Amino acid sequence: MRWERLFEDLQDQFASEWEAERAALDTEAERLRLARLALRSRLQVPTLAGATLRLDLAGGSAVDGTLDAVGEDWLGLGLMHGGAALVRIEALLGIRMAEPDLLRSARETPAAPASLAERMPFTFVLRDLARRRDPVRIHRVDGHVLAGTIDRAGADHLDLAVHEPGTPRRAGEVTGFRLIPCAATAWVEVPAHRDR
Repeated sequence: MRWERLFEDLQDQFASEWEAERAALDTEAERLRLARLALRSRLQVPTLAGATLRLDLAGGSAVDGTLDAVGEDWLGLGLMHGGAALVRIEALLGIRMAEPDLLRSARETPAAPASLAERMPFTFVLRDLARRRDPVRIHRVDGHVLAGTIDRAGADHLDLAVHEPGTPRRAGEVTGFRLIPCAATAWVEVPAHRDR
């Protein structure tokens, strides 16, 4: 009888120590996984679909919206007041979100092949905006905002025809031209489309 109790105690002790060791290994494995997790990996559309984000950006601006797309070096947000924002990841100072969304973004997700949008650089999207002739607002990293139409987008810069917000780009409406390095751009605001 005493031997049975001794073996039960030993078995319970062994099971408890084994569970503690397994939990410690799982915890360490999770720490290592999180140590390798990049910001861009946490900002994936399926993971944060429908989440409301507030992006704090260089220049003191903040953008509120829902994540629509993640590119090579940019985020696409649907703005709360309509329109869209193209945000350079390098201009991010912080991202505010609800705790459940924050925790969900840190979960391990199966690796999927990169979509076309995920491979597109910031300048590729700028070239599309230039092709569409959409009026934009360029929010620079120093806090200044310029309104106009992107005429061209190069490898690391854009040409902006400056004109009043909400007006189409016409020669008589253009008040000047700016060559803006992409590194000086925090985000590009594309107002909601209106009937022209």
